[in-house]
Amino acid sequence: MSHENKQPSTIDDIARLSGVSKRTVSRVINNSPLVRTATREKVQSVIDEFNYRPNVQARGLAARRSFLLGLIYDNRDPLYTDEAQRGVLSVCHELGFELVIHPCDRSSETLTSEALGFVNRSNLDGVIVLPPVSENNDLAGVLGKENIPYVRLASIALDTADRVVIANERSAVAAMAEYLVNLGHRRIGYIAGPEGRKSTRERQEGFCDAMEKLGCAACDELIARGAYTFESGVACGRTLLEKPDPPTAIFASNDEMAAGVMYTAQEMGVKVPEDLSVAGFDDSMLATRIRPSLTTIRRPVREMARLAATKLIASIDGREDDARGWVFLDPVLIIRDSTRSIQWWKEGNLPPQR
Repeated sequence: MSHENKQPSTIDDIARLSGVSKRTVSRVINNSPLVRTATREKVQSVIDEFNYRPNVQARGLAARRSFLLGLIYDNRDPLYTDEAQRGVLSVCHELGFELVIHPCDRSSETLTSEALGFVNRSNLDGVIVLPPVSENNDLAGVLGKENIPYVRLASIALDTADRVVIANERSAVAAMAEYLVNLGHRRIGYIAGPEGRKSTRERQEGFCDAMEKLGCAACDELIARGAYTFESGVACGRTLLEKPDPPTAIFASNDEMAAGVMYTAQEMGVKVPEDLSVAGFDDSMLATRIRPSLTTIRRPVREMARLAATKLIASIDGREDDARGWVFLDPVLIIRDSTRSIQWWKEGNLPPQR
């Protein structure tokens, strides 16, 4: 029997149909641990049957919270931000929260005060902070001092377990290095990100460590410093390809710089992937829109954001045990058309034995 046109209008209706008090219904809605499992299931079945949705403002007043989460970000990649929003929203929809977003300028001297103003104006219960803003320890310190629950997405354990979800970028970069070496490449150029960022250090050190373990220590002359921009990829690509003994593969630490390398290669008459393999990091929208399509590393952004929202709401609810565990996720190597096995026979050599 359908109840689409017979939806109860108040919490009193749900209480009456469930045979419990209004307070018990409220506790079920707010995921209170004080409700017995059998009672929770009975009330929830009535809520589901009648598709009841509590008034968010009234619910917030009763629980002394707003049921609003914030998302703070400054990321040039709209796909990354969209994936993060989708991950957070999947939890918000399930647990009855709403999401408020706050784009910011991470280089602003007033970043911390602006973020704090956003939290207070919006009356948020807590915030999720995306990289690279999440690397700002001053912002995290202020949020903690003001007793504002927060969770950061990051590449390293830069906070306590209840306040961070981590992508293991070192293992991902190592997988890319191994993949390129297995294709026969030995002179592999690497374009690092800007200095001062933890992601830059993690990716570069991960690459160099992996190359050393593979018996192909990264050559300093084949490491260039970029800025995570297309233009810096163009410049770094030219620097590497103009060397007397240029690399046969270039691994750029984000997709924009990898696209810049491919642009430079085309200008110089270097064919990708026939003469040069190119790889990136992020699996941004660029990766499948350029030709050849880009081999890259995909971070599990949506899952990271979903787990961050779950941690955050557990902290808000006072369920410390549910928020406390460490969460590490492994990015995935995505192989496309921009990389190819090196043609060693052109130089009269045999393919490498591994």
